[in-house]
Amino acid sequence: MSVRTPDPDWRDDDEPSARPQGNPGWLTDLELAEVRGRLPLLYVEAVPVRVDGLGQVTEVGLLLRANAVGEMTRTLVSGRVMYGETVRDALFRHLEKDLGPMAFPLLPASPLPAAVAEYFPLPGISPFTDERQHAVSLVYVVPVTGTCEPRQDALEVTWMPPEEAAGLTVGAELEGGRGVLVRQALASVGALR
Repeated sequence: MSVRTPDPDWRDDDEPSARPQGNPGWLTDLELAEVRGRLPLLYVEAVPVRVDGLGQVTEVGLLLRANAVGEMTRTLVSGRVMYGETVRDALFRHLEKDLGPMAFPLLPASPLPAAVAEYFPLPGISPFTDERQHAVSLVYVVPVTGTCEPRQDALEVTWMPPEEAAGLTVGAELEGGRGVLVRQALASVGALR
C-alpha cells in the first residue's frame, strides 16, 4: 500500500523503478529533459575573482567558450546541484570542473549567495533566460588563488578589471543575461564604483 501523496497525473502503475548502480544524484539525458520540463532546477554559479591583500577585487575571470551554434560567448562557472549534495560541495565541484584542480578557490564561509538569479525559458519574465528550462541559481563571488586551466567546454579564462567585466561590451557577450548577474555580484562585494 502506498502512503505517498499522489501527483495530479499519478497512475497506480507508475511505481518508481529501481535506479541503476552508480551515482544516484545524476540523471540520464532523458530523465533530465523530463525534469527540466516539469520543475525548476537548482544551480550554483560562481564569479571567480582575484583579490589583493585587503580583499578588494582586482580581476574577474570569465570563461570563453563556443556555444551550440558555434558562436564565441562568455559565461560563468556554473552547474546543477545534485540530489543529496550540499550547495558548498556543488560550488566546489563546478569550480574545479571549470577552472581546473589547481585554481584553489576560497569558498565563502557563509552559504549566503551574493545574488539569486531565476532563469526562464521565455524572455521578458526576468533579465535571465535559459531556453532549456526554468532554473534558480545561487550566485557566489569566489576568490581563486591558483592557476586556472579551464576544462570541459571552456576554451580559456579571461581575467579583466571589474569595471571591464561589468561593462556593456562584455555584458553583451555573456549568455542568458549574465551581464546583469556579474554587475549584481560585483556590486555586492563593493567592486564597482
